[in-house]
Amino acid sequence: MIPASPTTLATRPSARSIRTLVTFVLATLLFGMLGAAPAHAALPAWPLLQKGATGNDVASLQFLLRQHGGAVTANAEFDVRTRSAVIAFQEGQGLSTDGIVGPATWTELVISVAPGSPQTDAVRALQFQLREHGYRTVATDGVFGQATTTAVEDYKARHRLTGGTTVGATTWQHLLGSPPGSGPLGTYAFVIPREDVFDGRESLLWPHHDYPASDIAVDIGTPAYAITAGTARLNGGLNDSCGLGVAIDGDDGVRYQYCHLDSRAVGDGTRVTPGQLIARTGNTGNSTGPHLHFGIFRQGNSVCPQQMLIALYDGLAPPSPWTLPESGCTS
Repeated sequence: MIPASPTTLATRPSARSIRTLVTFVLATLLFGMLGAAPAHAALPAWPLLQKGATGNDVASLQFLLRQHGGAVTANAEFDVRTRSAVIAFQEGQGLSTDGIVGPATWTELVISVAPGSPQTDAVRALQFQLREHGYRTVATDGVFGQATTTAVEDYKARHRLTGGTTVGATTWQHLLGSPPGSGPLGTYAFVIPREDVFDGRESLLWPHHDYPASDIAVDIGTPAYAITAGTARLNGGLNDSCGLGVAIDGDDGVRYQYCHLDSRAVGDGTRVTPGQLIARTGNTGNSTGPHLHFGIFRQGNSVCPQQMLIALYDGLAPPSPWTLPESGCTS
C-alpha cells in the first residue's frame, strides 16, 4: 500500500468531523423551521364599493373620506357627491381615478386609531363597522372610549388579531371584509347578533322541548344570518308549524333550518355566505312567542346544535356538524 502524503492526511476529513458537520446542518435546518413565523389564514377581501351601493360599509367609507378632508355627507348612500370625493382622493394618492373603492383605495383610506384618538371621523367609521358586527351598544359618536375599546378587544380576540386595542390596516380589513358575526375561520357564523340573545349565553345550551334543535328567544325583526355557505331554500308557510322558514343546504353536506320567521331576505335557490342576512325573526307558525327555531339535519336526521351555537357565540371554531350528537342536547 502506498502511504498517504502529508498533504493528503492534512486535508482528508475524519469521520468525527463529518458527523459534526452533518449535525450542525441538521440543527440549523431544524432551528430555521421552528423559528419560522407561523402561516396565517388569508385575509378577507376588501369590499368593492361603487355608485349605487348602500349600508354601513358606505357610511364608513364616507367618514374616512371626511377624515381625509373630503366634502361628503355620511348618509350611507354611494351618491354622486361620494363618487366625486372618491375620485378626488384617488387622484391625490396617485391611484386610478375610476371612482370605485377597491383594495388599493381602501389601503390608503383606512387610518390607524386607538383609545383616545382625536380622528373623530375615522373613529366613527370604526364604530359603524363594530355595530355591523353586532356591537350595538357602541355609539357612533367619534369617541374612542370604553365601549368602543371593549368592542375592539372582543372583536380582535375572536379573530385572533394582535396589536392590542389599536385598529390598524389588518383589523380594518377584517371589519370591512368579514361577514357580520363570522368567527375566526370565517367558515361558519353565529345565526343572530350576539347581543340579541334574549336569555343570555347559557340559554344556547338549553335543550329543545322534544327533539334535537334550539329555540333562541329574540325580538321580532332580529336579523338572522346564514350559518355557513350554501344554497337557500324557502319552506314552511304561515299555516305551517314552522311558519315562514328558510333552509340552507350547506356546502358541508348538512341542512340548517330556520323557522318562525317574520320575513325572508333571500329567494329560493340563492347562494349565501356565512354571516349573510337571510331573514328577520318572528312569531309565525306554531309558536308561543317570538323566537328563532334553529335545527341541523345530517342525512335527514336531527342533531343537537347546542355545541355549535355556543362555540360560534364565543368566537371559536365550532365542532364539525358531522360530529354533533343526535341526543343528549343539554350540554
